[in-house]
Parts: sequence; C-alpha cells; structure tokens
Amino acid sequence: MTAAESSPGTLRAHFGLWFGLTVITAMLVAAVFAPLPYDPIKPNADAVLQAPSAAYWMGTDSIGFDVFSRVIEAARRDLPLAFGGAIISAVIGVPLGLATTLKGRASEIIMRGLDAFQAFPLLVLAIAIVTLTGNRLEMVIFAIVLIETPRMMRLIRSEGLAIRESRFIEAAEAMGARPRRILFVHLLPNVTGIILAQTSIAAANSLTVVAALSFLGIGVSPPDPSWGVMIQAGARLMTSGQWWVSLFPGVAVFLAVMSLNLIADDLDVIFERTSR
Repeated sequence: MTAAESSPGTLRAHFGLWFGLTVITAMLVAAVFAPLPYDPIKPNADAVLQAPSAAYWMGTDSIGFDVFSRVIEAARRDLPLAFGGAIISAVIGVPLGLATTLKGRASEIIMRGLDAFQAFPLLVLAIAIVTLTGNRLEMVIFAIVLIETPRMMRLIRSEGLAIRESRFIEAAEAMGARPRRILFVHLLPNVTGIILAQTSIAAANSLTVVAALSFLGIGVSPPDPSWGVMIQAGARLMTSGQWWVSLFPGVAVFLAVMSLNLIADDLDVIFERTSR
C-alpha cells in the first residue's frame, strides 16, 4: 500500500465518495434550480405516450404528462422526505444509542423495549400509520423515523460498548468524569464516522421506503409526482413497449440509492483508517 493510499485524508482514492456526492449534488441542484419544460401536473392530451424525443426528452406517460418534468418535480419531494427522515433518525437515535451504553437497569429496559418494538414488521406498521392518518407527507417522515431510529440506536450502542472498553474511557471514569461527559466528550467524537456512514445508509433506505409507499399509492396523492408513483404507473406499460414511463424514474431511484450507499462505504473506510 502506498503512502497516498494509506493516508486517511486522501479523498482522491475514494471514487465512490466523489461519484456519490456528484450524483446527489446534481440531483439536489436540479430539484431546486432546474427549469421544467412542461407543467408536471398539467397533462397534454395531444401528447400521450410519446417516445423520448427532442420535444420530450424522457417521453410522456399514458395521461400526457412529461416524464422529464415529473422526474425533476418528484425529486423536490422525495429527496427532502428521505434526507429529513434520515437526519431526524440520527438526531433521535444517536443520543439514545449512546445512553444505552451506560450501565444500569434503564439501559436494559430501553433495549428490551426496542427488541419488542422491532418484533413488529415495521414497514407494514409504517404503511398502516400513513394510511390511517390521511396520507400526510409529515407522516411519511414519521414512518421513516420509525424504521431507521432503532437501526441507528443498535449500531451506536454496539460501537459505543466496544469503545467503553478502551483505556482512555477507564482513565476518564477513574478521574471521576460524569456519565454525560463520557458520552458526549469521549464516546461521541469516536463514533462520528459511524454516524455519518449510517445516516447516508439511512437516507438510501428512506428513499426506498418513500418509493415503496408511493408505489402503493400511500403518502403522495396524484397528480403530484413521486418516483414510486411514476414507476407504478409505467409498470403495466412495459409489456406493450412503453418502457420509458417507468424506466427513467426507476433509474433516478437506483442512482440516488446507489450513490448514498457508495458515500457510506467510503466514509466507513476513511474513518476506520483515521481511527487506526
């Protein structure tokens, strides 16, 4: 291994990180600033199921919506939902995960409660919650938090328990450091890399949850676009040759999820080397 490859600060070696950041940044910039050639919620009855062309870059669907305009418009909704849910999951899950590394009955009660909660099929529970609350978008974020927070808690607890066996933690305890100081001064900085990597994974998972819910007609109400809604609308057209209706939103989901996972993988490698 060369010096450049072994250096934890050398980001040029991490193609996945750069590729993922480029794709996600491009999607966010497009979602915020890209001009839409056509109204994403106003169909053109004279342009139904048009194949990709100079006029319609990604073709049109069975109602006459421009697929390109709706893919961009869907990004304005799906990406904030996914990122918002992932960030909130980290904000809740990290402190709770750190707290469960403390010795005592409270930590055991929290973990046993978490075990019982995770015994339920969380995606099914999320579908029920969003459906019963009227398909409100804020409940989609709540569903994401419901699914991702326990995962974050378990990971942080696992890493935190391993770090608590370190000598510098023993020294801090011997010097009379309070539990709060141990958690947030000694443990938290040493799990930063894990938090960033897991938040990226949570965002990828959250995007698939958003797409799955909207594919089932939950969370986003037509004619508002969502990648999952568009994939569902185009799925039945694949056999008749109109492949573009579901292909392009499917590619958008694939690229976003793949990019977030690549970012997580390289962050894990970078911070693992740093810890060494």
